[in-house]
Amino acid sequence: MGHLKHRDLNATRERLRDQVSSALRAALISGELRPGVVYSAPTLAEDFGISATPVREAMLDLAREGLVEPVRNKGFRVTEFSERDLDQYTEIRALIEIPTVGRVTRTAACEDLEALRPVAEEIVRAARDHDLIGYLEADRRFHLALLALSGNERLVETVSDLRKRSRLYGLTALDERGELIPSAEEHVELLDLMLAGDARGAEACMAKHLGHVRSLWASEDGASKGERGDR
Repeated sequence: MGHLKHRDLNATRERLRDQVSSALRAALISGELRPGVVYSAPTLAEDFGISATPVREAMLDLAREGLVEPVRNKGFRVTEFSERDLDQYTEIRALIEIPTVGRVTRTAACEDLEALRPVAEEIVRAARDHDLIGYLEADRRFHLALLALSGNERLVETVSDLRKRSRLYGLTALDERGELIPSAEEHVELLDLMLAGDARGAEACMAKHLGHVRSLWASEDGASKGERGDR
């Protein structure tokens, strides 16, 4: 598991669990840890070069988020999501994020929006550089920071949880097909519309972006099952 090896986890005891959780979450999102597969804490700990205890604790954190489920005497199975699950998560995100983007466009200060440009550009750069972990981290920071401009902390928490549960599968395959770059560039497009004060345009762009992300899931799922074009 390439992304798990050689991670810098030389941290204090109290931070190690959180760092392992973040590393495992990144591996889950990127598809390095595969849905339906059972992973043991000792095996993962060997990849990290640490003891099994913080890995086991981190996996329990992920289990509470619904990302993995304990398997007695074996380890943890990565949760599998159905097409219906992904559709429902996308619908909830759309109900929250589309109108929120419109509201933020009308109320946020231009300097607060402009402060997000480096992150939007970082997303595009990571996609072009095939830096999948960097892409996902920058994408997370952009969306949550944008929603935070609404002033509603609970809204941000809800979307953060939905993003964890509706992670992109098989990101490597999407990257190899060049399908991440158009999605990445939509962040810059969205920001430009918001800075121009075009609330309706921003809402339409966010709707397009969420639809684009969902189509990537469907495309990857169909490819993995040999069903591309059947959806």
